[in-house]
Amino acid sequence: MPRGQKSKLRAREKRRQARGENHTVSTTETHSLPVAPEIVPSTSNTTEAFAGINLDEGARSPSEERSNNPRGMENIRKDPLNKKVVLLVQFLLQKYQNKEPITKADMLKYVIKKYKGYFDEIIKRTSEHLELAFGVDLKEVDPVKQCYTLVSKLNLTCDGVLIPDSMPKTGLLMVVLSVIFMKGNCAPEEEIWEVLNMMGVYADRRHFIYGDPRRIIQEDFVQLKYLDFQQVPNSDPIQYEFRWGPRACAETTKMQVLEFLAKIHDADPMDFPIWYEEALKDERERVQARVAALARTSAMFAK
Repeated sequence: MPRGQKSKLRAREKRRQARGENHTVSTTETHSLPVAPEIVPSTSNTTEAFAGINLDEGARSPSEERSNNPRGMENIRKDPLNKKVVLLVQFLLQKYQNKEPITKADMLKYVIKKYKGYFDEIIKRTSEHLELAFGVDLKEVDPVKQCYTLVSKLNLTCDGVLIPDSMPKTGLLMVVLSVIFMKGNCAPEEEIWEVLNMMGVYADRRHFIYGDPRRIIQEDFVQLKYLDFQQVPNSDPIQYEFRWGPRACAETTKMQVLEFLAKIHDADPMDFPIWYEEALKDERERVQARVAALARTSAMFAK
């Protein structure tokens, strides 16, 4: 077995052992972050595969009605550290949108307050949530002044294109690409929204960060060629379906999407054997295409 796969297997075994040792710990401590399931979700239940991520968390104004919160928000509020994570996510997004500097001093003063001793843990959880929900990472850019910034973690170039200087939409796009991949590279429109609704993103409801999700997904991402949105042939009543667009195929891979999905479940991509095999096949085909292109280029220069 290749060394890389052995390392992944050892890491996966350690994670499973850690889960067993911590089984008695209250699940409320990490409910707002990805929770590893006992059984890897099957391809037939797409919504369960995204049960650990909430794109709406921390994205509402404090005065907004909370009656339609996703299941489990009550547990989140009971854990003081997770409460700070939710508040810090909202604080950072507002700082980003207002083009204001992000400093440790401000985070401690306005959000973390008496939980200063847990700063590293709160930052860790916040970074994980920002990565999964928004496709960005919290990076320290000045260790002396302790200044931070939000940067894209994904190799997608739609950041700032849809709405200049807006919050990157890569997390939302990765969720849609993941659902399409899981559904056999073609997902019905209703399947996409079923998953997004579970995460607090609705087609007919304005989102604090994304604005109009339907327009972003069905118009902007389509115009940027990240998604292909077409009517299902001969459907009655009329139905629509999503596929990866050419730009998505060029700028990300099925393996990257699978790694995104695996991280939601604190798992390894190999824990999803069907999708892993397809992702490996995609990787091989990409390598073969690059080799063929290189050969053609070399042949042209040789003439």
